[in-house]
Amino acid sequence: MHDSQPRTDLIAYTVALKVASKTLALVRRVPAPFKSLSDQAIRAASSVAANLNEGNGRFGRDRFNHWRIAYGSAKEVDTFLRLLSGAGVVDSSQAMKVADLFDEVRAMTWRLIHKK
Repeated sequence: MHDSQPRTDLIAYTVALKVASKTLALVRRVPAPFKSLSDQAIRAASSVAANLNEGNGRFGRDRFNHWRIAYGSAKEVDTFLRLLSGAGVVDSSQAMKVADLFDEVRAMTWRLIHKK
Protein backbone atom coordinates (compact mmCIF):
# COMPACT_ATOMS: atom_id res chain seq x y z
CA MET A 1 0.00 0.00 0.00
CA HIS A 2 1.30 3.43 -0.90
CA ASP A 3 1.96 5.81 2.04
CA SER A 4 -0.35 8.46 0.58
CA GLN A 5 -3.32 6.08 0.67
CA PRO A 6 -5.31 5.66 3.91
CA ARG A 7 -5.44 2.11 5.23
CA THR A 8 -8.89 0.59 5.25
CA ASP A 9 -8.06 -2.45 7.37
CA LEU A 10 -5.95 -1.92 10.43
CA ILE A 11 -5.66 -5.03 12.58
CA ALA A 12 -3.89 -3.10 15.33
CA TYR A 13 -6.98 -0.89 15.68
CA THR A 14 -9.35 -3.86 15.85
CA VAL A 15 -7.24 -5.56 18.53
CA ALA A 16 -6.76 -2.28 20.45
CA LEU A 17 -10.53 -1.72 20.52
CA LYS A 18 -11.11 -5.19 21.99
CA VAL A 19 -8.31 -4.81 24.55
CA ALA A 20 -9.51 -1.34 25.53
CA SER A 21 -12.93 -2.84 26.26
CA LYS A 22 -11.28 -5.48 28.46
CA THR A 23 -9.42 -2.72 30.29
CA LEU A 24 -12.62 -0.76 30.93
CA ALA A 25 -14.31 -3.86 32.34
CA LEU A 26 -11.29 -4.69 34.52
CA VAL A 27 -10.82 -1.28 36.13
CA ARG A 28 -14.37 0.07 36.31
CA ARG A 29 -14.98 -0.81 39.97
CA VAL A 30 -11.81 0.07 41.84
CA PRO A 31 -12.01 1.58 45.33
CA ALA A 32 -12.16 5.38 45.61
CA PRO A 33 -8.48 5.93 46.55
CA PHE A 34 -7.47 4.27 43.25
CA LYS A 35 -10.11 5.90 41.04
CA SER A 36 -7.66 8.36 39.47
CA LEU A 37 -5.42 5.48 38.32
CA SER A 38 -8.47 3.70 36.95
CA ASP A 39 -9.54 6.85 35.10
CA GLN A 40 -6.06 7.23 33.62
CA ALA A 41 -6.04 3.58 32.52
CA ILE A 42 -9.39 4.13 30.81
CA ARG A 43 -8.19 7.29 29.04
CA ALA A 44 -4.93 5.68 27.93
CA ALA A 45 -6.64 2.50 26.68
CA SER A 46 -9.20 4.59 24.79
CA SER A 47 -6.41 6.73 23.35
CA VAL A 48 -4.68 3.70 21.86
CA ALA A 49 -7.69 2.70 19.78
CA ALA A 50 -8.69 6.29 18.96
CA ASN A 51 -5.24 7.31 17.75
CA LEU A 52 -4.75 4.16 15.70
CA ASN A 53 -8.07 4.79 14.00
CA GLU A 54 -7.46 8.51 13.51
CA GLY A 55 -3.98 7.87 12.15
CA ASN A 56 -5.49 5.33 9.79
CA GLY A 57 -7.40 8.16 8.12
CA ARG A 58 -4.45 10.56 7.92
CA PHE A 59 -1.50 10.87 5.59
CA GLY A 60 2.26 11.19 5.93
CA ARG A 61 3.78 12.49 9.15
CA ASP A 62 0.37 13.19 10.68
CA ARG A 63 -0.49 9.48 10.36
CA PHE A 64 2.73 8.41 12.03
CA ASN A 65 2.31 10.97 14.79
CA HIS A 66 -1.05 9.46 15.77
CA TRP A 67 0.47 5.98 15.71
CA ARG A 68 3.35 7.13 17.94
CA ILE A 69 0.82 8.55 20.40
CA ALA A 70 -1.05 5.22 20.35
CA TYR A 71 2.21 3.40 21.10
CA GLY A 72 2.94 5.65 24.08
CA SER A 73 -0.59 5.31 25.40
CA ALA A 74 -0.30 1.51 25.23
CA LYS A 75 2.80 1.78 27.43
CA GLU A 76 0.82 3.96 29.85
CA VAL A 77 -1.94 1.36 30.14
CA ASP A 78 0.65 -1.23 31.09
CA THR A 79 1.89 0.99 33.93
CA PHE A 80 -1.59 1.67 35.30
CA LEU A 81 -2.56 -2.01 35.16
CA ARG A 82 0.61 -2.97 37.01
CA LEU A 83 -0.01 -0.32 39.67
CA LEU A 84 -3.62 -1.38 40.21
CA SER A 85 -2.63 -5.03 40.20
CA GLY A 86 0.22 -4.42 42.65
CA ALA A 87 -2.18 -2.61 44.98
CA GLY A 88 -4.48 -5.63 44.85
CA VAL A 89 -7.48 -3.74 43.52
CA VAL A 90 -7.77 -5.60 40.19
CA ASP A 91 -7.28 -9.27 39.42
CA SER A 92 -3.55 -9.70 38.76
CA SER A 93 -3.83 -12.52 36.25
CA GLN A 94 -6.46 -10.65 34.24
CA ALA A 95 -4.43 -7.44 34.40
CA MET A 96 -1.34 -9.23 33.08
CA LYS A 97 -3.35 -10.86 30.27
CA VAL A 98 -4.62 -7.44 29.23
CA ALA A 99 -1.11 -5.97 29.55
CA ASP A 100 0.22 -8.76 27.32
CA LEU A 101 -2.45 -7.97 24.72
CA PHE A 102 -1.43 -4.30 24.79
CA ASP A 103 2.15 -5.48 24.27
CA GLU A 104 0.94 -7.16 21.07
CA VAL A 105 -0.76 -3.91 20.03
CA ARG A 106 2.50 -2.06 20.71
CA ALA A 107 4.37 -4.52 18.50
CA MET A 108 1.87 -4.04 15.67
CA THR A 109 2.00 -0.27 16.13
CA TRP A 110 5.81 -0.30 16.14
CA ARG A 111 5.75 -2.09 12.80
CA LEU A 112 3.31 0.50 11.41
CA ILE A 113 5.51 3.37 12.57
CA HIS A 114 8.71 1.84 11.18
CA LYS A 115 7.32 0.39 7.98
CA LYS A 116 9.48 1.39 5.05
